[in-house]
Order: sequence, then C-alpha cells, then structure tokens
Amino acid sequence: MKYKYSIPVFILISGVLALSSCKKDFLDVTATDRIPTNTLESDTAVFEAFVTNEYIGTKLQDKEADGTNPGFGRGFEYSMWSSLTDESIYNNDDATWIIQRGQLAPESLGALGVIWGRSYRSIRECNYALTVLAKIQMSAAHKTMLEGEIKFIRAFRYQDLIRNYGKVVLMGDKVMGLKDDLQDPALFKRATIKEGIDYVVAQLDDAASKLPQDNSGSWVGGRATKGAALALKSRLTLYAASPLYAAGTWDAAVNAAQQVIALNKYNIYQGGYGNMFLINQSTESIFERVYTKNANHVHLEIANGPNGYGGWAGNTPTQTMVEAYDLTNGLPANATNPLYDPAKPYENRDPRFKATILYNGAAYRERNIETFIPGGKDSRDGNDNWNTTKTGYYLKKFMNDAYPLQNPWGNAGFQPWIYFRYAEILLNFAEASNEAYGPDAVPAGASFSARQAINMIRARTGVNMPAVIAVGKDDMRIAIRHERQIELAFEEHRFYDVRRWKIAEVTENLPCRGVIITKNADGSFSFASKIALDGRKFEPKHYWLPIPRAEILASGNKLDQNPLY
Repeated sequence: MKYKYSIPVFILISGVLALSSCKKDFLDVTATDRIPTNTLESDTAVFEAFVTNEYIGTKLQDKEADGTNPGFGRGFEYSMWSSLTDESIYNNDDATWIIQRGQLAPESLGALGVIWGRSYRSIRECNYALTVLAKIQMSAAHKTMLEGEIKFIRAFRYQDLIRNYGKVVLMGDKVMGLKDDLQDPALFKRATIKEGIDYVVAQLDDAASKLPQDNSGSWVGGRATKGAALALKSRLTLYAASPLYAAGTWDAAVNAAQQVIALNKYNIYQGGYGNMFLINQSTESIFERVYTKNANHVHLEIANGPNGYGGWAGNTPTQTMVEAYDLTNGLPANATNPLYDPAKPYENRDPRFKATILYNGAAYRERNIETFIPGGKDSRDGNDNWNTTKTGYYLKKFMNDAYPLQNPWGNAGFQPWIYFRYAEILLNFAEASNEAYGPDAVPAGASFSARQAINMIRARTGVNMPAVIAVGKDDMRIAIRHERQIELAFEEHRFYDVRRWKIAEVTENLPCRGVIITKNADGSFSFASKIALDGRKFEPKHYWLPIPRAEILASGNKLDQNPLY
C-alpha cells in the first residue's frame, strides 16, 4: 500500500493540535471535533487523557485497527506478525505474501508500510506532551510519573523503529511545526544502531526511576510500570548484543534481565499456558494492552476459526511450526524417538502444542477438528471452502472458547495483548547468560544459571517438559533458541529473533509447508507434505525494512535509504 506525504510523517502536527484560525469573523469558529490547545494545556484531566491515548497509534492502512486503533507493534490484527515468518501464513494474503516472497520495496511494503509513519507521529506527540507537562499545574509526584510514562511510550516507539530499520533519526525533545525548517539536514541524520539503543536505554532507565511499581488506583492496568520500562530495556539490550546489531554486550543484557527478575514481582503463571492469554494481568504479565466492551480488537475466533465452524482460517500455522514441538520426553518427533508414531503424529507432543495449534482430531468446541479429505468438515470438502486452511492447521493460541465464533460482533475481542511477560525475561537472561558465562554459571548478582532459567519455564504446571540436557554453550544456544520458538510462538518474537541471530537466510528461505491428510477406508490416516505458499524468499537486505519511498522523497533525498533497496 502506498502513501503520499508532503512532509515527513515524524514531524506532522497531530490532529488534536491541528487548529486553524482566520482573520475573517465568519470563519472564526470553534471546532467541535477536536480539543482546543488551550484546554489541553491547562486542564489536567484532558492532558492526562492525551498522554494515555499515546499508547494507541493512528490507523494508516486498510485491514488494520478493527475495533480500536493499533498499539505498539502489530498485535491482534487480521494478519498477525506471525504470518510474516515461518510460524504461519495468512490465508487471505492481505499484503503479507509479498513479504514472505521477498518482494518488499520502498514503494511496496505491504502490511509493514505503517511502522515508520506511526512511530514518528507518536514520538512528536510525546515530545509535545513533555513541553506541556513542564508548564501544567499538578502535583510534583504525579507529574513525575507522567514524565516516566511519556518517556516509556516514546522509547517503545523507538524500539519499533530500531528493530525494523536499524539506524533511526533521534528527535530528542524537539517539537517540529509547520513554521520550522523542515528541510534542515539534521532532521534526517540517522544515528548508528549503538547510538539509537544507548539513547533509548538511557530514556528507559529514567522512565523506570519515575514510574510506579504497580498498577493501582487511577494508574490502571495497561499503563506502564517500572517493570514495563525495565522489560523493554531487557529486550533492547539483548538485541544490542546479538550478531545483527553488534552494538552491546551480553553482560549488559544479563544485568538488564536481572533488574526485572530482582523486582520479585513476576513469576511463571501456573494456571495453564493457554489460559494465560485469555485473562487480564496474570502474575506473569509485565505489560499488556487491555481491551473492553466497545473497545475491542479483532474477533479472533471467527477471523482464525476453521471453515467448518464458519471461521475464516486467518493465520494458519505451518508444518515447520508443528514439527518444532518436541515430544514429551524432550526429544524431536522423528523415527528415532520411541514415543513417535507416524500414524499418529500429533500424540505425545509438548503440551504447548495443543494449546497453540488446532490439528486434525483436536477437540474444539462441540466436536473434533476434521482437516482430512475426503469429507472433512474443516477441509476443502467442508462448508465455505474458500476459507479452508492452506496449511492443514488452524490457530488455537489466544482463542477463547467462551466467546461466540459465529456472529460475535461486540461479544468478543477482549483478550489482552501481552507485550512483555516474565517468560521472555527468563529467556533473555538465559540467552545472555549462556553467551557470557556458559550454561551453568550463576552470574554475579543473579540467583540462577541459564539452564535453571529455561527449566523454570519448562516446569510450568501443565507443561512439565523435561529439564534441558544440553552440554556446553553451543548446544545450550540451540536449546534456548528452540525454547523461544515454542514458548513465545505467535507473540511477535520469531520475526525479530531469526534476524538478530542472522539465521533468516536459512529459516526464511525454506518452503512454506503444510500437510494433506487422507482418510483411508479403514479409518486410518495418511499424511503427505505439500507446499502451502510458494516462492518464499529472503535476501540479505531483508534483515532491515526499506524506509518508505514517500519519506525519502519528502526529505528531498536527504534521508538515507537502507542498503540494497
């Protein structure tokens, strides 16, 4: 999808501030569809509402923001971020297949075309909020918390920019307006990756020192806390130490993860892996977006449900993702594993498999899934077969069976989107600690090793996978990467993980496979591999996204494009 801007998006005036005036009395009217600037800058309740609204971005593209506008990243949209990876494909394309097929271009970014514009717009609005905060009358304590909140939101927007484009323009606290020199070369100078991450980490340290530790009273769930700021710092320092970024140290990443752990506030949720994604503010959740009646997200159950139930298939898991799940003895599902039966390939899997993927024979709502042919209700022989999965699987994770699948409008779409949870922090710690000290050393200031951290996740009630037995740093690296793939599946990590590890030229060039299941006359099933989406392609330039051509042109070609685009 293409956009045309007359000036760079990151210095556009926000709609809420785009007030007009005229010397002619008959045109000097008070707008009724926006808040006057003087009200925003003097009424503390209005100003705080402006700040909390910054958790939500502006809709810039079709097929997004169904229900409410986007937050950070992508979250619950029709086509999820997983469908830009080897985790799933989006059954109905919606501008995702060009990314899977390596056809990205500055003029054609598909579902990824809004990150630059949305992020810089929010950064400008945060900078404006900081200028208002300095002048508005309110208690010093509350003003301090709001400053931390604004800086956290701004830092999150920079994270979205850095992990997608690498080098970014750091705006500082500047608030650019239409009367400023919008062709000043300094506006388009991209900082190095290290400069960008160092700046954001410093902002997060400042934010963490100002934010409350808990959500309580008027600081409701969904607003940032100290833990949220430190969790974002943990993620960024892990990225910085990774091969693609090469802009930090593993030791710094260990320390950042340990800062979250040391809060002694979060733990591994023991109420069921799948249930964790259906409830607000579990003990594992560090920062999440909360939805409510009349402020919902995509109705996930119909958008991703099997065609036999009246669903639209949506984000359909790949065979690659299915095969990533080990069996309950902790070993891969292959002929050498005594628990593996090729006639019943979905049995004895890591319990997170059944909580994440719907497969042929899986219990779902009032019956079992039927993706087999001939005659399967959720296959091409079923109803609404234009919505039949192309991979042979459907998504289970995030789906709430208590919500209606058919005619759900207004009665679904309330699951939280979890931005950070404790399992991610433990995985960050495990990866960094293993790289810095090996699998079994306990770093100074920590209370456990990389191995112990990963085993805490695997010991979750209802998962109870065997302890990792990897020997040495290299084997543990493989185990940790695999654990991230399983534990964090469909949560917007895989896209960035395979890039920061610089393995995307392998993982993203593999065919997108699915399965054809044939029901035999005796009731048994035969399984055959198929290509679910042809033409997957990843080139070295795809480690970073191209900056939209409209932004390059608006800068008078002063803004440097990413290499090879």
